[in-house]
Amino acid sequence: MIHRSNPAGVWGPRGRGFSMGVASAPGYTVNLTGQVAWDAEERIVGDGDVTEQTRQCFRNIQAVLADFGGTLEDVVSITTYYLAPQDLALIQQVRGEFLDPDRGPASISIQAAGLGHPEFLVELVPVAVIAPDRFKAPE
Repeated sequence: MIHRSNPAGVWGPRGRGFSMGVASAPGYTVNLTGQVAWDAEERIVGDGDVTEQTRQCFRNIQAVLADFGGTLEDVVSITTYYLAPQDLALIQQVRGEFLDPDRGPASISIQAAGLGHPEFLVELVPVAVIAPDRFKAPE
């Protein structure tokens, strides 16, 4: 079980897909490698388009979590690295497509000078906690 906090008296998520604090009950912690806009053949998805790149990042996250028996609901923390300040609002909009805007993970956003490949505009690094009754070891 995951508990999220957005208390009164503190600035809030306002539909941007994160929570001010997240606590998780016992489960399996899954630390994901930073997910980028590559498909399975390492072809860029959404060249020059941060919205499509962010969607691909979330599709990759979903696939990795599913391999452990998890879903995006299990994400307790996510760090977002992005290049252009104007892209953060677009990234947050896409987060709302994949994460419940009122029950999102804890969040960190960092503007970076560069990412691991010149075509990457965004990289997402999530941590998830999957309940023991749903966890499965990948094959």
